[in-house]
Amino acid sequence: MLVAEAVGSLTARGEAATVNSVAHTIGIDQSGASRLIKSATAAGCLVREASASDGRRRELSLTPAGGSMLDRAHRWQEEIFRHLSADWPERRRREFQQAMTDLMDHSYELGT
Repeated sequence: MLVAEAVGSLTARGEAATVNSVAHTIGIDQSGASRLIKSATAAGCLVREASASDGRRRELSLTPAGGSMLDRAHRWQEEIFRHLSADWPERRRREFQQAMTDLMDHSYELGT
């Protein structure tokens, strides 16, 4: 799940999902990321293909099964958030979600 989330996030931002970029995104070393990617690929969640811009480089993308898994996880996260914030006014819920989105966007700008 962690690797699928990283690949989905990288590609959504228009960045190449490589072993190194996934490692950086999830905060582990390249060899650890490589092992996780190998497992996710074997499970049918990821595919590794030659880069369109540099055939020597391999880029990762989600398979339909990986995308479906990620969508289900995001729906579950939203369900849990709705449950945890059930007694919040709708405005507070929207403001919290926007603040978290802003923090994530700024973290990408900083390269963290």
